[in-house]
Amino acid sequence: MFVIALVPIVLGVLVGWGGFLGLREKLPRDRGAGVRTAATMRSEEAFRLGNKVAGVPTLAGGVIAVLAGIAALVMPTTFGLLLASFVGVIGMVALVAAGGVLGNRAAATVPEPEPERPAGCSGCACGTCGVFKKADTATA
Repeated sequence: MFVIALVPIVLGVLVGWGGFLGLREKLPRDRGAGVRTAATMRSEEAFRLGNKVAGVPTLAGGVIAVLAGIAALVMPTTFGLLLASFVGVIGMVALVAAGGVLGNRAAATVPEPEPERPAGCSGCACGTCGVFKKADTATA
């Protein structure tokens, strides 16, 4: 039964660490962790803001799970151990989901990034650069 109490502790540490990294804006975008919605993946700024906002509830969810796992270890009955572990994991999932919703809403407020300009003419659209002349001669 000792292993059952370790489940919320291990999950809580992992989730709490992700929340801590998101809160500190150190969560890498190219990994699988963090709030990963269409709004947060639009830009680096949206990803950082979304995960920073989601960091507090996510960190709190990790702490709740760790505390529930510790409580499960000191329960005198098997039912108490199972109940404490279950409540801790459910509380963690609820807080992480709430953090994801908040992070998505925050990332949606970040404006769309400007599209990249063509490298050939730096986006001046004057029509005199070599990129357009080469395209015109290739079609003729």
